[in-house]
Amino acid sequence: MNRPPLPPFTEQSAIEKVRLAENGWNSRDPEKVSLAYTTDTRWRNRSHFITNRAQAKAFLTEKWAKENEYRLIKELWAFTENRIAVRYAYEWHDDSGNWFRSYGNENWEFDDHGLMRERHASINDLPIKEEDRLFRWPQGTRPEDHPGLSELGL
Repeated sequence: MNRPPLPPFTEQSAIEKVRLAENGWNSRDPEKVSLAYTTDTRWRNRSHFITNRAQAKAFLTEKWAKENEYRLIKELWAFTENRIAVRYAYEWHDDSGNWFRSYGNENWEFDDHGLMRERHASINDLPIKEEDRLFRWPQGTRPEDHPGLSELGL
């Protein structure tokens, strides 16, 4: 199964790959999102170490059950032939209504079919007030005219 754009990446295809990943994660559909990863994908996400697609799907299911009204923006940082580095921020609230903006960086490695083989994430959570939220589009894909991280000064 191919998942375009495929490596080797150009700047344009890396930007496209990042936006497709952002759109997928904003869908909050663990089944759909998990299909972007190899069956033997390896992740480091905070204190979680994931070693296959089924674990990634389970992780995403649990994540989006806790992180309410999740909205994410990703931005390309750097790329090589089959690797992409991104920075991102997402906003969400817990069951008590406490809002957070989570900032992070990810390093991705892809196989020849465009599936993500490795994902290494570093994330920090910043408590914010509801009125300080910047990501207010309707749940789902970020609108094309919504500013990205750089435009928002993040």
